[in-house]
Amino acid sequence: MDNLKITTFQGYLFWENIDKNLQNISLRLLGLRTHADLIILPEMFTTGFTMDAQKLAEPMNGKTMQWMQATAKKYNCVVTGSIIISENGKYYNRLIWMRADGSFECYDKRHLFAMGNEHETYTAGTKKLIVELKGWKICPMICYDLRFPVWLRNVNEEYDLLLIVANWPERRSLHWRTLIPARAVENQAYVIGLNRFGHDGNEVFHSGDSMCIDPNGKVIYYKPNEEDLYTFTINAEELVKTRLAMPFLKDADGFRLDE
Repeated sequence: MDNLKITTFQGYLFWENIDKNLQNISLRLLGLRTHADLIILPEMFTTGFTMDAQKLAEPMNGKTMQWMQATAKKYNCVVTGSIIISENGKYYNRLIWMRADGSFECYDKRHLFAMGNEHETYTAGTKKLIVELKGWKICPMICYDLRFPVWLRNVNEEYDLLLIVANWPERRSLHWRTLIPARAVENQAYVIGLNRFGHDGNEVFHSGDSMCIDPNGKVIYYKPNEEDLYTFTINAEELVKTRLAMPFLKDADGFRLDE
């Protein structure tokens, strides 16, 4: 397992404007000064967290999927983030894991934010996604999933990196800043939380607070209150050393998650 170089974009999202967001992200990525293995974008990175799926949803062969394929190929890396997808008469808040060769995997957000009526518009997913990159096992999740530790439990060390893409509001940022380090320590894994920045169309402010936390709770990256494109490296040796020194996951309670 090699070290993994990751670029995060804590972006300002233009409300319900797919073309403008894709243009903005493309321009920001031109500022990359080093190659990354993985580029991470926020939840609903083309629209902001909107319930107007009927107007904004795209098919799986739509413009954003085509943009992700072209961008992954251009930068020779994986590009990931969630978008609004229409499929078989249903709408999904769907994370796309797009590889440079054009192949991809998907994860549909399991925990829909009922206080924002997300469950009335979107269909919940039922399956975790574990993907592999340079020997790392990676588990991508979406925003509200962060609050549910049973769903995120690192059963049998099934992942090395937990990834959360989000539109998490500033008024609940204390929860965000508390839960991400907790998930890293309890699951003996790196955790990256990538949030958006700025006000959305409902005048809800997002302070960013994107971060990367190592398995011991150490902060690798943290950025509040501004748009930020940043590249950092996570260390494979540190992960292995932590798990060997304190193998407490082996003593975890067994459980089964009922559907």
